[in-house]
Order: sequence, then C-alpha cells, then structure tokens
Amino acid sequence: MTLSGPIVLTDNRYGKAENRIVRIYRDGPRHEIRDVNVTTVLRGDFAAAYTAGDQSKVLPTDSQKQTAYAYAKKPGLQSVEDYALALARHFVDTIEPVDSATVEVDEYAWQRVSVDGAEHDFTWTRQGPEVRTARITVAGTGDSQRAWVIGGVRDLIILKSTESEFADFLTDEFTVLEPTRERMLATSLFARWRFATTEGVDWDATYDGIRARLVAVFATHYSKALQQTLFEMGRAVLESFPVLAEVRLSAPNKHHFLYDLARFGIENRGQVYYAADRPYGLIEATVARADAPDAGLAWAP
Repeated sequence: MTLSGPIVLTDNRYGKAENRIVRIYRDGPRHEIRDVNVTTVLRGDFAAAYTAGDQSKVLPTDSQKQTAYAYAKKPGLQSVEDYALALARHFVDTIEPVDSATVEVDEYAWQRVSVDGAEHDFTWTRQGPEVRTARITVAGTGDSQRAWVIGGVRDLIILKSTESEFADFLTDEFTVLEPTRERMLATSLFARWRFATTEGVDWDATYDGIRARLVAVFATHYSKALQQTLFEMGRAVLESFPVLAEVRLSAPNKHHFLYDLARFGIENRGQVYYAADRPYGLIEATVARADAPDAGLAWAP
C-alpha cells in the first residue's frame, strides 16, 4: 500500500515533569511534612508551536514549575488531591490557550521518629518503597468545567508464604511448568482507582482505607491464581468505597522458586527459596461498576 495523503499534527501536549517539592508546616512546635514529585501536562491550542515554531501561545514549562512550587505554599499541600485539583484548575481557568490540564503527583511517606517512646516533633525517617499516587485532570471553564481524580499506590510490595496455588492451566508443547497446590505469592502492586466525584471526599482517609482493604484481601483470600486475587481485591475495594467508579490493578508476579538443596543432602520443605528478579509474569485487571460514569479524560495519555 502506498499512502500519499497530507501529513498533519494529530496530537500534542507538553508540561514540566518531576518537580520535587517538600512542604513543611511550621504552625506550632510539632511540624508536618509532605514530600511530592509533581508533573504538569497542558493540552490546548499549541499546534503552531509544533508546525511553525510559533511560541506565542506556549506557557513556558518553567512557569509551570514555578506555579507548582507557589501552590505548595498557597493553597498548600494538605492533601495531594486538593493540591493537584487547585493547580490544574489554575492552568485551565487562567491560561487562555489551555483546554485541559493534568497534574500527576507521587507522594513519598515519612514516619515520625520516636525518642524514648515519644514521637519527635520535627524528625522523620523515610518510608518505602511504596509511593502514593494521584492523577487529576481538569477540562473546560465555568459551568462546563469537568474534573477527574485518580488515586493510587505504586510499589506496594506484599508477600504471603502459603494459601496460594497455580494448577489446572492450559499446556502446549513448550510447557515445562509443573502445577502446584502450594506456593509463595508475592507482587509489587500498582493500584489506581477512579473517583466518581470530586466533592466531599476525605482524600487521606479514603487512601488509607483502600490501601488497608487491598492488603487485607491479599492476605486472607485463598488464591488459585494472581488473576483471581486481583479481581477479588478490586471487587472488595469497590464494595467498601461507593465513591469509586473503577479500580485498575497491575501486579508483576515476583516469583519465588524452591531452591535445590538435595544435591547437598539437605532437605528443603518449603523453607529456602530463590527470589527471581526477571523475567516475571505481569498480571493486570480493571474492575468497574456497571453504572460507572464515563471516564472522559481521566486516563488520557
């Protein structure tokens, strides 16, 4: 096939990636910390910048960076969702060429240090590796303005040493994997959940509750496969939090293989494992309500 049609710009967006911001609240002797990585993405009437080098409608990415830092002071960073909503609305409401803005935030958790059994007022240790995530998109202005909020957690490493199996699977001429009714199950979970509304949500409490529900189901549900476990985790979260429309889960299967100690005359009955780095199975699932509102621009690239 030979194509001869005109060549056109079909999509564009630009922004400032990974602004590292630490906000300290010093309203009293006991300080608070929020530690975030902020990315801003703008969409709108920017085609001329690409096709003709005309920057007259382009807000510099440096200006986006400065705004992200300014908004960490006022209105502030008490919750990543409220902060990102305010920042995205600023770009849409005040920068004329902007049709929609997306703000992505990774939040790094810190745990307050304890000294002689008492929490210290202004010292923390970094937690990890898990990261709280938020992705907020705002489009339009005035009464037609819409906003979408996606919360999440990334790199939530979780492992159970029993009550997991993988058997009765399809085989072909290249299958060498042996079925097992007893195995370790581990993953580094990336879970994201889309809110059905942006109004009246206690973002921090909802995040804590969803994270706790995900972990509890992983721990207590007998797993016939990681696929089944992901579905049950997503279903449990939706049942527990009516404010959510859908949950998307991505889970690399962090394989643990029983190590061969028989060659040394040592018995190994599920006690010593080799933790494989790669390759790994990558299991993904989306669990949604049948009546979930349209996702709109929530998941747009």
